[in-house]
Amino acid sequence: MSQIIQVKGLVTFPITIDPSVWIFDDRKKTSEEIFAPSQAKSELEAYTKEVSKHWDRELLEGARLPEKTEAKKYKKQEILSGTFYMPLAPFIKNAEPLQDAEQIVIHTANKEQLYPLSVVDDMVLLFCRDGKPILDDGPIYLYFQSKGSDEPPIRSITGFELR
Repeated sequence: MSQIIQVKGLVTFPITIDPSVWIFDDRKKTSEEIFAPSQAKSELEAYTKEVSKHWDRELLEGARLPEKTEAKKYKKQEILSGTFYMPLAPFIKNAEPLQDAEQIVIHTANKEQLYPLSVVDDMVLLFCRDGKPILDDGPIYLYFQSKGSDEPPIRSITGFELR
């Protein structure tokens, strides 16, 4: 089975995606991040906590230049043994769906499954289980975030088409 998946149809830019390189992508998420009950945080609350932390540090240590932000450092063990998901929505948005696009068709080895384009934000792709790529019925499995990981996934995906 091919590791490359196409996004085509009513899009401005037909694209191909390669799940084998997602292990290095900052958008990947663990199952706890995807399927845990979401705790809504307001932007004001997050900003207030950050400013408060900065203020406390200045009081204790004195003023200093802000630290440079460093790229995320991945723990080697986490990458070698982790199970990771990737949201589908950014790829569909990058392909720029045309105004006429109303549905997404998920092509699998056996059949096609049709969904309204509005549910794309709920779709996540499992691409790595226990630190290894999905080879059987892969390269990705599609889950609906709202249904949880207990629901059976859509397997053997060969591509996505917008209609």
